Amino acid sequence: MKVLLINGSYHEKGCTYTALAEVAKALNANGVETEIYWIGQRQTNGCKGCWACKKIKKCVIDDGLNEFVEKAAEFDGFVFGSPVYYASAAGALVSFMDRAFYSGKKSFEYKPAAAVVSCRRAGASTTFDVINKYFTINSMPVVGSNYWNEIHGNTAEEAAQDEEGLQTMRILGNNMAWLLKCIKLGKEAGLTPEKERKIMTNFIR
Repeated sequence: MKVLLINGSYHEKGCTYTALAEVAKALNANGVETEIYWIGQRQTNGCKGCWACKKIKKCVIDDGLNEFVEKAAEFDGFVFGSPVYYASAAGALVSFMDRAFYSGKKSFEYKPAAAVVSCRRAGASTTFDVINKYFTINSMPVVGSNYWNEIHGNTAEEAAQDEEGLQTMRILGNNMAWLLKCIKLGKEAGLTPEKERKIMTNFIR
């Protein structure tokens, strides 16, 4: 079993990384392999709304996102992490997730996922909500902890002092590992979700 943890911060080893690394440690202790994927400082383009991906099965924008979607197909679960910017998720991560989930939904559907948020003071709950919406629209079980998955600090060093936040991350990792094992046992028993063809309602016509 493998979990991909996505660092949506502009800073490679900042507060968001500190939180994700704590989740990864708990997953590793439960026998789950992990990899932290940093979106990086490259320009991440927003979705064009061109719908071309529905025909060619990938995004038309060539900025590394398609390679990520292919990589994601190899993993069993995901943790998306973001800092708080103006009480919402980092713009680059939102653009990244818009395109990844729209063009490559098969790499993610039915796999457990969690949002992790780092903030100095406030805005964590709204950011947490923004990220979770990607999972709930894609048939992904959402993994929680004993509190909202957030950590506080203005620097990585400060985040490492948030004992409650670190515990929240550890419990999140333990819960993710438990759910992955339950799903594995279910698959071995022949249990899979029943799928239906998507019904699209247009309120104009």
